[in-house]
Amino acid sequence: MVDKYRQALNENTFNLSDGAVTEKVKKIITEKSEKNNTVEVLRKIYSCIDLTTLNTTDTREDIWQFTDKVNKFEGSNPLINNVAAICVFPNLVKTVKESLTADVRIASVCGGFPSSQTFLEVKIAETALAVSDGAEEIDIVLNLGLFLNDDIKELCEEIDEIKETCHGAKLKVILETGALETSEKINNASVLSLYSGADFLKTSTGKVYPGATLEAAYVMCSAIKQYHKKTGIRKGIKISGGVSTVQDAVNYYTIVKEVLGEEWCNSNLFRIGTSRLANILLEAAQE
Repeated sequence: MVDKYRQALNENTFNLSDGAVTEKVKKIITEKSEKNNTVEVLRKIYSCIDLTTLNTTDTREDIWQFTDKVNKFEGSNPLINNVAAICVFPNLVKTVKESLTADVRIASVCGGFPSSQTFLEVKIAETALAVSDGAEEIDIVLNLGLFLNDDIKELCEEIDEIKETCHGAKLKVILETGALETSEKINNASVLSLYSGADFLKTSTGKVYPGATLEAAYVMCSAIKQYHKKTGIRKGIKISGGVSTVQDAVNYYTIVKEVLGEEWCNSNLFRIGTSRLANILLEAAQE
């Protein structure tokens, strides 16, 4: 008997070659990206940022000051909404909760980030503690060891259990697309994550493997589109790792808009992890 996860894979195959994906992405960017390079779009992208600090040296004082910058921006410019979320390590969620006054979500990386190579019990405990301390969004890394070994049932049940532990918090599953490499693997990882309870698909940790690519974003958006077509449920996408210029941000926005549609172009369904670009993007959005 085929389990529901393998059935999902069988029913959601990806039929384009890597070369064909590259060509489609090139066509979209060539024809559509320039039209999206406007002040209005840049303002929208800024409001979709997950402002992140994941340094080994982060202290409570660092996080307090980091959060205070977000607090000070709140309402300072009526034309630009604040960032979507602040993302920190789980042990620092409480500090954000104590210091945050802005209308911004609290996110945390959990589940043995960035490798996902730890016990499921540890992942569940870490998630539960982060949510208890105030995390409204949880970012975990797909267990690539299980995925690459074709241990599909165990992989999906792990995501499902972590999602149950989130209760009302949103779950973002990081595919680490730079390690997956091919469109087929990225599609399969997307499908399994979606059917296991992920609220968002996220490209990368930005820690070990190459970060996001436009091609990976296209494949992930295609999987989300197919999932929505079959279930009527909208799932989000987060681009992370290597988004270093305003044009990069606009290009990813363009892919999301063209594949998924305008209704995905807001902070409820689109995020971008580009903290180093935040100030540059904000400056460009104020012109």
